[in-house]
Amino acid sequence: MRKDSGVDGDAQRISQMVWMLFLKIFSDKEGEWKNRISNYKSPIPHHLKWENWAVNNTKLTGEALIDFINQELFATLKHLDEKENEYAHVVKAVFEDTYNYMKNGTLFRQVVIEIDKINFSSSREIHVFNEIYETILKELQSAGSSGEYYTPRAVTQFMVEMTEPSKGQKILDPACGTGGFLTCSIDYIQAMDSTADIELLEDTVLGIEKKPLPHLLCTTNLMLQGFASPKIHRDNLLSKPYSTWLEDDQVDVIFSNPPFGGLEEDGTEDNFPINFRTKETSDLFVALIIKLLKKNGKAAIILPDGFLFGEGVRTRIKQELLDQCNLHTIVRLPNGVFSPYTNIKTNLLFFEKGKPTQYIWYFEHPLPPNQKSYNRSRPITLKEFEIEKTWWNKRQENDYSWKVSINDIKKRNYNLDISSPYFGEQEEKLNSDEIVLRLERSMQRSQELLSFLKIKF
Repeated sequence: MRKDSGVDGDAQRISQMVWMLFLKIFSDKEGEWKNRISNYKSPIPHHLKWENWAVNNTKLTGEALIDFINQELFATLKHLDEKENEYAHVVKAVFEDTYNYMKNGTLFRQVVIEIDKINFSSSREIHVFNEIYETILKELQSAGSSGEYYTPRAVTQFMVEMTEPSKGQKILDPACGTGGFLTCSIDYIQAMDSTADIELLEDTVLGIEKKPLPHLLCTTNLMLQGFASPKIHRDNLLSKPYSTWLEDDQVDVIFSNPPFGGLEEDGTEDNFPINFRTKETSDLFVALIIKLLKKNGKAAIILPDGFLFGEGVRTRIKQELLDQCNLHTIVRLPNGVFSPYTNIKTNLLFFEKGKPTQYIWYFEHPLPPNQKSYNRSRPITLKEFEIEKTWWNKRQENDYSWKVSINDIKKRNYNLDISSPYFGEQEEKLNSDEIVLRLERSMQRSQELLSFLKIKF
């Protein structure tokens, strides 16, 4: 692809590769769906199926292949009739805002040959693709402003395990990106309940994503899980008036890492009550998530420190959160968890709707020994969350955890940026060897300064 003059940069190369992988996966999975789903009918016309132009028509190459892709394949798949076939919406949604960037049909054919070598009906090769998928996500880090796409797997898995979604519950990620929370939820439910079949999960796992590339990645990812018709919609839930969300729209579980630091289009905030109006995306999502949770519904979301101490609209949203929900836990993450996207400190908020908050437990996630920050080469791992898991059901105040009452929070005017009473906010935790080493360096520096002063004066 790098040799092709039409593909400019990593973002376009990734997008190009993923829509081709989508069609190959769709082709390999259709056999499985035909056996599992009665009266299954493919939404893709016969001559446009991967096996009929990519595999069994290898003479189609050069300019003729590019013309076929642009004028027949894309032209048709972008305008599939959803009323004629119930599975058409999946393919149509993927191709509506997807493009073929390659111009050289010979190079295109070479890419097709490589992709066709993967058998997505083989569990072993699906495992290999999972590694490819992780690589694609990491490459997105350097492919432009894509920070909202990717949440570290360790974080999503920890949040899902602590929230414990179960079979039959309706699960939503309103800004699902590439689908990390959704796939972790599927894996968790199937591991905990062997009767949780694909058909049931397909009806209860829901995602919304407004950007085409992460939407394509998420849909592809769920197809690999066996979903014939993933309920991943291209949309922006913030664009729908807050007052029009009804009880029937509510769900049992919400996971989300809403984009923060971004601003919504002019007028989006007008969809919300006047006391919640702001252009900050993550704040609007918090207000919406409270609205969309059923009574006794559970949520786990990621928010920056700015939400915790923010005033004005943020104060009112936090008051709504604490009045309507039991915000029982805030896990405070250290620097670098979302590196290289941002070094802003982030927090994991866990809450249940239906009862007001009486007190909040805080847990400050410690860095590994001798590590000052997480980064791309030393990311956070699931094993490091064992300290939270051990503490979770037997909560006690210790060096890492503390409890704050709602009365104290109200006295602070809903400022939730509360540090441990055991350590100052900026205090660095050092072991005895590090303390001795720093004292020795300090004394050595003092001697050097004294010697300098004696010589000078």
